[in-house]
Amino acid sequence: MVLATLFISLLVLIICGLPIAIALALSSLLAIWVEGRIPDTVILHQMIGGMDSFPLLSIPFFILAGAIMNHGGITQYIFNFAGAITGWLRGGLGHVNIGASIIFSGMSGAAVADAGGLGAIEIKAMRDKGYDADFAVGLTAASSTIGPIIPPSLPMIIYGVIAGVSIGQLFAAGLLPGLLMAICLSIMVTWFAHKRGYPKDNTFAVSRILITFKQAIPSLLAPLIIVGGILSGWFTATEAAVVACMYSLLLSAVIYRSLSLKSLLNIVRETIETTSAIMLIIGSAAIFSWVLTSQGIHDLVAENLSTAGSNKLGVFIAITLLLFIVGCFMETIAAITILTPILLPIAIAAQIDPVQFGVIMVLNLMIGLLTPPLGMVLFVLSKVADISIERCAKATLPFLLPLIFVLFLIMWLPQLTLWLPGMLY
Repeated sequence: MVLATLFISLLVLIICGLPIAIALALSSLLAIWVEGRIPDTVILHQMIGGMDSFPLLSIPFFILAGAIMNHGGITQYIFNFAGAITGWLRGGLGHVNIGASIIFSGMSGAAVADAGGLGAIEIKAMRDKGYDADFAVGLTAASSTIGPIIPPSLPMIIYGVIAGVSIGQLFAAGLLPGLLMAICLSIMVTWFAHKRGYPKDNTFAVSRILITFKQAIPSLLAPLIIVGGILSGWFTATEAAVVACMYSLLLSAVIYRSLSLKSLLNIVRETIETTSAIMLIIGSAAIFSWVLTSQGIHDLVAENLSTAGSNKLGVFIAITLLLFIVGCFMETIAAITILTPILLPIAIAAQIDPVQFGVIMVLNLMIGLLTPPLGMVLFVLSKVADISIERCAKATLPFLLPLIFVLFLIMWLPQLTLWLPGMLY
C-alpha cells in the first residue's frame, strides 16, 4: 500500500506539472502519512543527511565556473580553435561542435551548461553555413552529453558521494568512454556530411590554427589544470571546483576583460538559484529513497532482476532498460540519488565493479536527457534554436545510436572504464 501510494502520487504530481523536487517530497510525505508509524523528525534527518556531504560543495563552484566561462566569452575562443583544427573536414562544423564539447567538458561537467553555452554559438554558426537546423540541433544535443562523462562531472560527484566510491577514480574512468563517444559521433557526422553533401567550411591553414591557439591558450589551460590536478592527486574534486572557479574568473575579468561587475552579480544569482534547485532535488530524493528502502524495495527489485539471469550481461541489460525508462521521466540527479542505493548492491552481487557501474549509470541517464518527456537538454536547445520540443526530439533520435553503441561497448569491455583508474590509483 505504501509503495503504491508513493509511485502513484509521484506520477500524478509529475503529470500535473509540479517540479520534480516538490513531487518527490510530497509523494514521500504522503507515503509516510499512510504508513503512520514513522516519526516526523525522520523526514528532516533524511533530507539534511542527503545534502550534508563535503564533496557536494563542488557543485556550486563548478556551476559558477561554467557560468563565468559562458558569460565571459571563453566558449567563443574554444569554438574558434576547434574550428581551425577540424573545420577543413567535410561537414567541418559538425566536427567542430564535437571538438568544442570535448574541451568545454573539462571545465563545466554538466550537459545543460554545454547545451546552453556552446549550443547557442554552434547552432547559429551551423545554420549560417547552410547546415540543416535539425542536424545542428541533434548533434549539439548528443555532443553535450560528453560533458558529464569526461571529468569533471557533476553527476559522477553525486554518484560517488552516495555510492561511497572514489570521485577521482570515477573521473578517470569517464575519460576514455567520453573520447569514444566523440569518435563515434564524428564518424556519424562524416556519414551525414557525405550523404547530404555538406561542404568543407574552410581550408586547412597552419597560420589559422596558430592564431586561434594563441587566443585560446588561457582557455585550454583550464581543463588541463582542473582534470590534471584531480587525476594527479594535487587536489580533490571539491578543491578542483574552487580552482576552476578562480581560474575562470581570472580569465574573464583580467585576461580577456569580458566580464563586468554587473554580469558577475547576475552570474552569482543564477548559480545560487541553480544550486538551490539541485540541493532541493537531492534532499527530496533522499527522503524518497529512504521510504523505498524502508519498504524493502531492494529485495523486490533484486527478485525481479534475477529473472535476467546471474550473468553480468543479463543484469546490465535489465538495469539499462530500467535506467532508460526512469531517465525519460525523472531528472538525472534525482534518479542517481534514488536508484544508486537500490541498484548498486545488485550490480556488486553480479560482480560488476562500482566504478564501471557509475559510468554506465551516468551515461544511461545522459541519454535520458535527450528523450521526452523530461529531457532537460531538449528544453534548453528548443529555446536556443527556437524550434518545438517535438522537432528537437525527432532531430536527436539518429544521434542516440552512437551513444547507445558506446554504452553497450563499455558494458562488454570493462577495461574501457577500469584501465585508467587502475593505472592512476
